[in-house]
Amino acid sequence: MIDKTCASAADAVADIPDGASLAVGGFGLSGNPMVLIEALLAQGTSGLSIVSNNCGVDDWGLGVLLNAGRIRKMTSSYVGENKEFERQFLTGELELELTPQGTLAEKLRAGGSGIAAFYTQTGVGTQVAEGGLPRRYGADGSVAVASPVKDVRVFDVSGEPREYVLEEAIVTDFALVHAARGDRHGNLVFNKAARNFNPLAAMAGRVCIAQVEQLVEPGELDPDAVHLPGVYVHRIVEVGAGIEKRIERRTVRTEGA
Repeated sequence: MIDKTCASAADAVADIPDGASLAVGGFGLSGNPMVLIEALLAQGTSGLSIVSNNCGVDDWGLGVLLNAGRIRKMTSSYVGENKEFERQFLTGELELELTPQGTLAEKLRAGGSGIAAFYTQTGVGTQVAEGGLPRRYGADGSVAVASPVKDVRVFDVSGEPREYVLEEAIVTDFALVHAARGDRHGNLVFNKAARNFNPLAAMAGRVCIAQVEQLVEPGELDPDAVHLPGVYVHRIVEVGAGIEKRIERRTVRTEGA
C-alpha cells in the first residue's frame, strides 16, 4: 500500500536545499502551511525562490522566512501588509516578480497540468506585457532588473480580434500546502476559504509536501469530497487541529448594528 506519511515536519522538508524554488499555499494568513514553514526556518535553508499569493506578515506566514533573510525572490500577486517585504524590495535585497492574481493561479495550474504556456487578456496594454516593471532595485534606488517584454498576439474571439499576452507556466522544485484532512495516499480535503491557492501550489511542485490537521486511513474520505487527488502529493504529515491560526485583519460588527 502507498503510504506517503512522514514522521515529522522536519523530516518532510529535510531535503529542501539552499536555492530551491517553492510554491506555497495560502491567501493572506488563511491556509498557510505554517508548521512546514517553521520547520524550514529551523533547518536554515536559504536563497529560496518562492511562488505564493503573498508573503505573509512580518511575524507570520512566509514573513518569518523573509525576516530571517532566507528568501531571494518572491513571485506574488499581493505584497501589502508586510513592512519588511517593502524594505527588502526597495533596498535591493529581494527580487519581486509581481503577477496578476488570476494569472498567477493559472500559471501554477498550467504547470501542474503539463501546459507550458498560455495566452490571456490580463495585462495587455500594461507593463505586465510591455515590460519595465521593477523586479530588483539597486542600492542607489535605480532599477537593476526589470520585467521583460512579453509576446502579444491577436486572436479572433467571438468574431472580434483581441490582443492576448503570453504567460509561461510555473513549475517549482517543491510545494508546501495545508489541508484540513488527508489520507495516507495523499488525497486532500481543504476547509472553505483555506483551499485558496493550496491545490494550485500543490500541482506546481515536483515534490509536494502537505501538512494536514487530520490524517485518516485510505477509504475514509468520500471520493466526491476530495479537492486534490493524491497523485499530486508526495509527502504528508499530520499536525493536529490545535495548531495556531491567525486572522490577518479582524473585523467585528458595531454593537447594535
